[in-house]
Amino acid sequence: MQLQSLTRHALAWLAALVTFSAQAAWPEKAIRIVVPYPPGGTTDILTRLVAQKLSEALKQTVVVDNRAGGAAMIGSDLVAKAAPDGYTLLSTGAGPHVINVSLFPKIPYDPMKDFAPITLMSINPLLMVVPANLPVNTPQEFIAWVRQNKDKANYCSIGAGSPSHLAAELFKSMAGVEMTHIPYSGSGPAIIATIGANCAVLFDSVLSSGPHVKSGKLKALATGNKQRLPSWPNVPALNEAGLPGFEGFTWGAFLAPAGTPQEIVERLQVETAKIFALPDVRQKVEDLGALPGGGASAELDAFSRAELRKWAKVIKDGNIKPD
Repeated sequence: MQLQSLTRHALAWLAALVTFSAQAAWPEKAIRIVVPYPPGGTTDILTRLVAQKLSEALKQTVVVDNRAGGAAMIGSDLVAKAAPDGYTLLSTGAGPHVINVSLFPKIPYDPMKDFAPITLMSINPLLMVVPANLPVNTPQEFIAWVRQNKDKANYCSIGAGSPSHLAAELFKSMAGVEMTHIPYSGSGPAIIATIGANCAVLFDSVLSSGPHVKSGKLKALATGNKQRLPSWPNVPALNEAGLPGFEGFTWGAFLAPAGTPQEIVERLQVETAKIFALPDVRQKVEDLGALPGGGASAELDAFSRAELRKWAKVIKDGNIKPD
């Protein structure tokens, strides 16, 4: 019996040693970061920037793999079911990670159980934009206009259930106004409709709507974050412009499959924190109208759960359904 016990202990020690050696050697091959969106968006642009810097830091190839489709759930599910060895990661956002679970009757993964949080990549506040000829210049004036023009009070979104849609619903609820929703299939059509005054307001990313504000085709009344954006210092945050506590933004985060060794998760968190502290990276993030992320895995986990609860309430209260 004693010999069997010693043998079991020896095997357990050997297994632990093999696991530790494998983790200590990581990464021994290329790392893939799956992005569940098409190329060109804020998440994709920042992921490619981080991938380049991460490749330099880890002295290993880091590739970005765009797997769009299925309301961004195809790429997310791929990573949820990948081997938890640190070689397949996910760069995701609010939609597939905290909104879809309340929006769809069933999704193929559990966002809170099937992933190991690494770090927040960025906060991407939405711009509240209106047609250039709308006779308002502040959120308070817009709210007053809506109350006096109920027949014209509608809002565009980039799709039913999108952050653009939910931010407008949150605005309606907090401002105590009624507006009609007109969904479009993406930022482009929604922006064109708003420029043409077919919609009275649109909440959209700085990357998409910002150039049209700068060209004078749209007016930016506010941003959907707590503080003003460094890149848009003259545009107030809704939090300070009539709707205290309002937060309407998208965000990016790095995740790994659940079960990924903690040592690897912590190494990735440390390396990405260094990357987001680099002046050129911070400048690029700000140029995109975003705020640099960072923080520990536990902070991302708490943030994700709070976001899930917030948007679940908006979806339930507004009886919001996907397209």
